[in-house]
Amino acid sequence: MKRVSKLEVPSRMRIDNAANIYPASLSKYYASLYRIFVTLSDHVDPVLLQQALETVTERIPTFRCGLKSGTFWWHLSRLDKTPQLMPLAPLNHFHFRDNRGFLYRVSADGNRIVLDVFHALGDGYGGEVFLMTLTGEYLRLRYGITIDYNWLVLNPSDTPAKEEFEDSFKTIFSGRSGALEKNDDAYHIKGRKLPFGGLRDVRVVLETEQFLPVCKRFGCSATELLTAMMLHALQDLHGKDSDRRRSNVLKVSVPINLRAFYPSRTLRNFSSYVNLGIDVRSGYFPLSELVTLVKEQKRLALLPDNLEPKIAENVALEESIAVRCLPLVIKRPIIDYINRHHGDRFCSQTFSNLGNISLPASMQPYVTGFEAVLGRQRGNSGAVACVGYGGKLYVHLSRNIASDDFEHCFLAQFDSLGVAADVSHSILA
Repeated sequence: MKRVSKLEVPSRMRIDNAANIYPASLSKYYASLYRIFVTLSDHVDPVLLQQALETVTERIPTFRCGLKSGTFWWHLSRLDKTPQLMPLAPLNHFHFRDNRGFLYRVSADGNRIVLDVFHALGDGYGGEVFLMTLTGEYLRLRYGITIDYNWLVLNPSDTPAKEEFEDSFKTIFSGRSGALEKNDDAYHIKGRKLPFGGLRDVRVVLETEQFLPVCKRFGCSATELLTAMMLHALQDLHGKDSDRRRSNVLKVSVPINLRAFYPSRTLRNFSSYVNLGIDVRSGYFPLSELVTLVKEQKRLALLPDNLEPKIAENVALEESIAVRCLPLVIKRPIIDYINRHHGDRFCSQTFSNLGNISLPASMQPYVTGFEAVLGRQRGNSGAVACVGYGGKLYVHLSRNIASDDFEHCFLAQFDSLGVAADVSHSILA
């Protein structure tokens, strides 16, 4: 594989195809953010973490970039600055000026290393790789251990691979014909919005030795069961909603890591989504039937003939002469309008599962937890994120409304399934 030296890493890169919606929708009221963090067995030394941060951002050069507006598109542009640890901040609007122009912030919070990412920089996979590479380098400096590097924990002494910062949407889907999928407006949970930037979080910790046998009993994956449970909770709220204008379509949008289907090593965005749901005009469904429906819909949605057209069409739109020639000052509100009216409008909630994290054996004694939280949603009341690590499944339900009815309906199902859930509440913004 071709390696590139630091001098060959582009100082300016067009943001990837999926990232265009994030700066277009950025405002003083909203920024698409996610938080992932590790919990360590000991207090974090900020001096050593800062040293590790400076090293790792040379290994993963997109994390040395800021966002710049060009005549026609946004770009990632290398900053002539050194990233610094930042105090832990609320997970709400992202002020680039407060972060010296960087599109993320790293904080040392007691025993935790916390990473907040603006989605234009990269998806959850890229964030995982950056955070775990940073954690590995920190542990090496702190305890002198030898790290067994892998796809998740990169060797900071290696030079970046060109494939790690490519736009894989263009590499794989450019030139293919496609078509946008058709969707119905989905039901949305109503409630009093929290004040500007407000975000509440419910943290649920499950033992995988209890939860996975339940998944096996239903013949499904953890993602499929949790999605079905979200739909079941949405049914409960829908049945109590007296608004006659409410939609009868309940859908959960599930991001899909395209690296599992296509040959890509990019650390930028390379994800799509599938909308899984039901129409309840004829009645509501028991959980077992919801699991069956979610499984079948997901299987069909991930078939290449169904998954590829919508991705290819988005790439084709970006590459069309008419779109390319539009100045950014005109293009931005158009992209924002399309996202606002063809994005969250078609789903009731979002559920992101980062999967099960497997660390090198040398790091495992020092890392006691790995968790993820999705930031404030613009068009929906909330979102769910989960990660598996160390025999536990960490689930976070974040919301921007005062009512916690959805969480109550969701959590009540664990009792009926015979799964113990350790639940705690916090204010993230």
